[in-house]
Amino acid sequence: MVEDARPADPSAAPRAAAGYLGGLSGKLLLLTVAFVMLAEVLIFVPSVANMRIRWLQDRLNTVAAAAVVVDGLQNVELPRAVQRETLMATGTKAIVIRRKDASRMIASVDMPPAIDGEYDLADFTALGAVRDAFDTLLFGGHRVVRIYGPLGEGDATIELVMKDAKLRTAMLVYSRNVFLLSIVISLITAALIFLAINRMLIVPIRRLTKSMQEFSNEPSNPERVLVPPDGKDELAVAGQHLASMQRELQRTLKQQKSLAELGLAVSKINHDMRNILSSAQLISDRLAAVDDPVVKRFAPTLLRAIDRAVGYTREVLSYGRTTEAEPHRRFVSLRPLVEDVAELLSVDRQDGIDFQIQVREDIEVDADSEQLFRVVHNICRNAVEALANYTPENGSERRISVSAVRTGSVVTISIEDTGPGMPAKARENLFAAFRGSARSGGTGLGLAIARELVLAHGGTIALVEKPTPGTLFRIELPDRPVRLDAFRAKGRS
Repeated sequence: MVEDARPADPSAAPRAAAGYLGGLSGKLLLLTVAFVMLAEVLIFVPSVANMRIRWLQDRLNTVAAAAVVVDGLQNVELPRAVQRETLMATGTKAIVIRRKDASRMIASVDMPPAIDGEYDLADFTALGAVRDAFDTLLFGGHRVVRIYGPLGEGDATIELVMKDAKLRTAMLVYSRNVFLLSIVISLITAALIFLAINRMLIVPIRRLTKSMQEFSNEPSNPERVLVPPDGKDELAVAGQHLASMQRELQRTLKQQKSLAELGLAVSKINHDMRNILSSAQLISDRLAAVDDPVVKRFAPTLLRAIDRAVGYTREVLSYGRTTEAEPHRRFVSLRPLVEDVAELLSVDRQDGIDFQIQVREDIEVDADSEQLFRVVHNICRNAVEALANYTPENGSERRISVSAVRTGSVVTISIEDTGPGMPAKARENLFAAFRGSARSGGTGLGLAIARELVLAHGGTIALVEKPTPGTLFRIELPDRPVRLDAFRAKGRS
C-alpha cells in the first residue's frame, strides 16, 4: 500500500483543551450569571411596582392620621402657618377629606397646582401598577399627582396632592439596591453552581478528553487506556464504554499489525511458491498426456487443483490488503461446482462421512465461479474438520449436505452438518478473523473470507439455529439487475 506523502492539514489537527475560564467552565459561569440576572429582572418588575404602591400607601396613611385630628375640630380652620408646616412635614401640596355630602380642605397652598396624574390606591390592576411604576421611573420627578384612597373603615376618602420627586428618588434607591443585591446573589449562585457542575461534569469530561488525546497519540500503549470510573451515571457509563472501545481498538490494531507482518512474509515467498506450482503444473500437463486409465481419471482433478493453487498465490495478499478482487460474475451451474468441492476435500463414505449434494442440475448462480468455490469450500472444509474426530452420542451418521433453491432472482444455498455445533466463543466472533475459529489452532480466516466474498456479490451469509446438533449456514446470492437496453437487445436477438 502506497502511503500519502502529502503533509497533513494543520487546521485538521486536534486542538488542546481550553483553560477553565476559556472552556465549558467559563461559559457555564457566564451563562449562570446572565440567567440569574434575567431572573432578578423578572422579579424586579413586580417588586418595584409593589414598592411604589406601598410608598404611596404609607404617605397616604401618614397624611390621613394628621387629617383625622384636624377633621375632629369642627368649624376650626388651621392657621396658614400651621397648614404650611403640615404640608411640608407630609410632603404634599393639598390635603382633602371627601364624604358623600361634603368635602373639607384640611390644608393647601395658596394656588392649587395643575394635576398631571391621578392614582386610586383602592382600585388598580397589576399591569396598571407596573405601567405606572415604570412611567414614574422613566419620566417622573417633576410632575404633580393626586393620590386618594379610603379613610379608615368609613365611607370617607382621603385625598392628597403632591410632587412625585421624592417617590421617584425612593424608587431609584430601591432599584439600585435591588441591582446590587442581584449581582451579589448571581455571583454567589453562579459560584456554587460552577463548583458543583465543575466537580460533577467538567472534571470527568476533561478526564475523558485527556484520555482520548493521550490514546490518539499512543494507541498501542496499554497504559493509555482509560481506567473507567465506578458508577451508573451517564458520564461513568460513557467512560466505561470509552475504555472498552480503546481496548477493542488496541486488539484490532494488534491484529492489523499481525496481518501486515503476515502479508510481508507471504509476499517474500509468493514468488518462489508460484515457481514451484508452475513446475508442478508442467508435470501435471505431461501426466495428462499419459495413456493410462488411472492417470486419465485423476489427472483432471489434479490439474484443476493446481490451477486453483496458482490462482490463490496471485490473490494470497488480498486479505492482508483488506480487499478482495471484484467478482467476475456469470451464470454458473451450481451442482458441478459443489461436486468439485467434494472431490477436492476427498470426502468418502469409507471415512464415515456422508457428503450429500441436494442441488438440481438446472440451478445456476450469477456469481464468480472461483470465489463461490472458495466460499463453499471454506464452509465444507470446516464441517469436515468438525466431523473428523466427532462421534455422535445417539449413533447417528456423520453427514454434510449442500442444498440449493432458487426463489425468483435469489439463490439460497444451505450447507448443513451433523457435527458438534459452534462453541459459544466462536458464535460471538463468528466472522472475525483470528477470533472466530471453532477449533484449537484455527485462525477463523475461512469464514471471514467467505463473508467478504458473499458481501462482494451483494448477498448475505448467516449461521442459522437448528433444533438438532450441528451447524447450518445459509447463503443468499441475488442476480445482478438487468439493464433495460441489454434486455431489449437480448429480446430482439
